[in-house]
Amino acid sequence: MALAVLALALLSGCGANDDEAPKTPRTATGSLEQLAEQAECDPNVQTDADELRQANCKTADGRYILTTFATDRGLREWINEANDYGGSYLVGRKWVASGDAEVVETLRGRLGGTVETAPEHHSGSGDDDSGTGGSGESEGGEGHKGHHDKG
Repeated sequence: MALAVLALALLSGCGANDDEAPKTPRTATGSLEQLAEQAECDPNVQTDADELRQANCKTADGRYILTTFATDRGLREWINEANDYGGSYLVGRKWVASGDAEVVETLRGRLGGTVETAPEHHSGSGDDDSGTGGSGESEGGEGHKGHHDKG
């Protein structure tokens, strides 16, 4: 009898958790504008080049950068370089959204995709002799450009 009660408790516990599990949609595809619309963002396009398009987005959930790529290889090269700076990335096919971990996770509920997190390499203490005072990230996001600019 005790075994039957335990089995019933386990089965009913699993069912309750299934209802609470977040539903992640199929990974979105499309242009920068189409992805931004799905993410409920009015994109502020910053880069419009053949190899990539990039826009700043600000929603009630927070700020993030949405980038689309002409090729899968371009996406992977960008991610590989961006990993040097740490951070959270929501990755889809030929697109990536970068921002705070909480924002990226919320965005995943709209766009699907896979969250990739790179360890932070900057202590933020200002003692790294780089002259940036930490990560170099300014209020407007201007300071953290190394993985975007090749020049």
